[in-house]
Amino acid sequence: MATRRKKTEEPPCSEDGDSDTRSEESKRAKKEGDSSHYEHMREQRIKENKERMQKLGLFDLSLNLKPPKKDPPEKKTKNTNHSPRRRSSRIMSLEPVNYSEKGAIKGQYKKENKENKEKDNLEIVIPEGTNPEVYTEEQEKLLGDCETTWELNVDGYDEDGDRIYDSIKGEICHQCRQKTVGEHTSCNKCELPQGQFCGDCLYTRYGENVIEANGNSKWTCPPCRDICNCMRCRREKGWRPTGNIYQKVFKLGFKSVAHYLIKTRRAEESDVGEVAEEMSENSAEATRNRRTRTRRSLDFIG
Repeated sequence: MATRRKKTEEPPCSEDGDSDTRSEESKRAKKEGDSSHYEHMREQRIKENKERMQKLGLFDLSLNLKPPKKDPPEKKTKNTNHSPRRRSSRIMSLEPVNYSEKGAIKGQYKKENKENKEKDNLEIVIPEGTNPEVYTEEQEKLLGDCETTWELNVDGYDEDGDRIYDSIKGEICHQCRQKTVGEHTSCNKCELPQGQFCGDCLYTRYGENVIEANGNSKWTCPPCRDICNCMRCRREKGWRPTGNIYQKVFKLGFKSVAHYLIKTRRAEESDVGEVAEEMSENSAEATRNRRTRTRRSLDFIG
């Protein structure tokens, strides 16, 4: 019988892998050859350029163009000469200047200048009206007072410090003419809206506390006491408005605007009659002028 020969199993051939490896190695060798050729050409070109520049003398020229290095300057040493200084006989006879006294004089001058500026800033100027502004002793006696101080910008203000205006629930202040919420006075004599003053106006303009005034059954308003310094009442008397002068008045040592006006414009007893007569004449003249203007307007209409 014929025997069959077993075929020996052989490993698979890797011809494709070997070809890829050989191609990569050839590419790498080509690149290395190209780079080496480029480097060789570059070095040759640099060498040729240097030889050409050497022949033209450019290296020596560039060295001549560079500025020479300067040596660092030597530090000057102070001359420590301990010999006595030469002074003239005229200077020797004079007294030495005391600069501390000069500084003190200068400081005193600055202080006086500052005080003068503060006085100028505290100067209160109220324009003159048609009638002289004078007050009597009776009006000075009617000035108000308070036992406790009133804190400004709190009553009738919100959390942000803004005043609360209310056209329905608010009350009109006779002084500032603002309809706000908060404490307001009520006059026990006239019982009119002219007796309503807010807390801030009553304190700054008349030196009174609104809570104490409301607790006093005999309290009367400034218009009833004839000491009102609001814009409307002053114009009716022929006086100009004062403006906002409370801060200056307070720094000058007065309790309120009313205290400042009445105490600085007190008339002597002999002058009271003359002032009253002059005010009555001015008021009578103003009344005649008003009647004349009214008659002329009626004639123009007719």
